[in-house]
Amino acid sequence: MRLLEGVSAQAWDKLIQTLPNAHILQTWEWGQSKIRNGWQPYHAVWENAHGQLQAAALVLSRKTQLLPGLKIEVLYSPKGPLLDWNNQALATQVLADLENLARSRKAVFIKMDPDVVLGWGVPGDPESRDNLTGQAIQALLQQRGWGFSGDQIQFRNTVCIDLQRSEEEILASFKQKTRYNIRLAERKGVCVREADEDELPLLYRMYAETAVRDGFVIRHETYYTDLWREFIQTGMAKALLAEVESQPVGGLVLFYFAGVSRFLFGMSTEIARERMPNYLLQWEAIRLSKALGCHTYDMWGAPDNFDESDPLWGVYRFKEGFNGKLVRHLGAWDYTSRPGLYRLYTRTLPKILDLMRARGKAATQRRLAND
Repeated sequence: MRLLEGVSAQAWDKLIQTLPNAHILQTWEWGQSKIRNGWQPYHAVWENAHGQLQAAALVLSRKTQLLPGLKIEVLYSPKGPLLDWNNQALATQVLADLENLARSRKAVFIKMDPDVVLGWGVPGDPESRDNLTGQAIQALLQQRGWGFSGDQIQFRNTVCIDLQRSEEEILASFKQKTRYNIRLAERKGVCVREADEDELPLLYRMYAETAVRDGFVIRHETYYTDLWREFIQTGMAKALLAEVESQPVGGLVLFYFAGVSRFLFGMSTEIARERMPNYLLQWEAIRLSKALGCHTYDMWGAPDNFDESDPLWGVYRFKEGFNGKLVRHLGAWDYTSRPGLYRLYTRTLPKILDLMRARGKAATQRRLAND
């Protein structure tokens, strides 16, 4: 493993695009966006004896005060590392080097959540399939002392749509009710267009309204508007706005990199919901993704448990209508060389997060009330 010093955005992004499952969360830009939240990005590469790239990882480091007088470091590689996980010898070497990195820095743990596929389809369904490579990597992690993390940062599972078909074929593959709702939105006057950068605060306000309504916590406005603006300006994101009679009713921010577009942020209001704007937004995002040359549209998120007990169940039923493929991933795994501190961290973190969520919800509600 070699850490790159002073690597440029262009050089890093070009480099990782040559690797399997290159991900937007592994880009130079994503690492830079995390600096404002106290993270420091590092860029690691693995090369063979001939200097040819074999693997890479954006690794984020954050130092934080766990308790008075106790400062700790944690490491995280979002959707990384990137490599051919079928190559068990390479996977073993990469894991060993990440473990050594955590030990050498005296980090409490290193977390990773690469897009290693465990299987496709809902477990138990006749069409579901397991991925032997994913299961082998899962076993390798367990053998090396990694543990499935109780803190899953990203969605573990997702729904992906194959864009390597004509628009007509993609639309025809949707369930009948979804096609009907797309046409209904068009008939009822819903219009979807690309949002201007000066409309990003408007998208945030709708996002805040969505967060309050659906009960999830978001950050402050500048975090999102800066993130969206930076990726739009670098040609890696587009914002879409749905309107009814020029009144905003919904939106989404689409990120794209290495042939995959991802629906990372969605927002809506209570206005004109009967006109089904979210169906048309998804269809226009799919059409835009195809126009951008993407081969896959990732709807970003699916349940861990495929029943009504899962908080993502309702969203998943909406996504099911677009007839994508359910992809089950490995999820986030932690390696710790300081088990005592790790146990303390994992006991303390939920209490801190609960407090932050309560404060975050209250702050979001106050911002909406003041708008």
